[in-house]
Amino acid sequence: MTRTVLIIEDNPGIGELVRMQVTDLGMRAILAGRGDEGIERFHQGGIDLVILDLMLPGMDGLAVCREIRSGTGYVPVLMLTAKSSELDRVLGLEMGADDYLTKPFSVAELAARIKALFRRVDALSSGHTDESETEEVVVEGLRIDPVRHRVFRNDQEVELTAREFDLLWHFVRHRGRVFSRAQLLDAVWGYNHEGYEHTVNTHINRLRNKIEADPAQPRYIQTVWGVGYRFMD
Repeated sequence: MTRTVLIIEDNPGIGELVRMQVTDLGMRAILAGRGDEGIERFHQGGIDLVILDLMLPGMDGLAVCREIRSGTGYVPVLMLTAKSSELDRVLGLEMGADDYLTKPFSVAELAARIKALFRRVDALSSGHTDESETEEVVVEGLRIDPVRHRVFRNDQEVELTAREFDLLWHFVRHRGRVFSRAQLLDAVWGYNHEGYEHTVNTHINRLRNKIEADPAQPRYIQTVWGVGYRFMD
């Protein structure tokens, strides 16, 4: 079945570039130039991925993302952001975006992000997991439920985005093993492009702020200086 990608982008040049890349990947592309127009088309159904610009007329990208996430079904969201706007990228992730791509970007990077998001969707929907992938894990006050994608710290639920959960679960499954930023990008995001290691930094900082009692002195996700990160052993 051909996948359908909704592109919500008000810049005609960028919108056409993204549309051409989506088509080259063998997918159907629908282009909307306004946030409210994009939401209207999204609610008509049949959308498998949303590529969403942050700055939009009518309804900005954060509001669009929030509206998409208010529904019951899961559709991945790839957010396009200005290169200098780190705060906006963090806000986009907080609203439920699965990943972000900074402008200007190459078509190779765009294709890698799209493929990685669909690999994740396919893995979640396949249901082919062994027992070790479904058992609840408890580590010194932190409880992770991989089936329901829920996390509790001292019996209080912690709200994580989909990508934050994937990152935490990867660490938990490989306790004590040290991962470089490039390895984490490849394992959790499904791609590795030079210069995008800051994506890992952003997610780890946000994850620490949510699960650590003192993010400045992390107990669970530890930094191994000059190498990368590991989960407490």
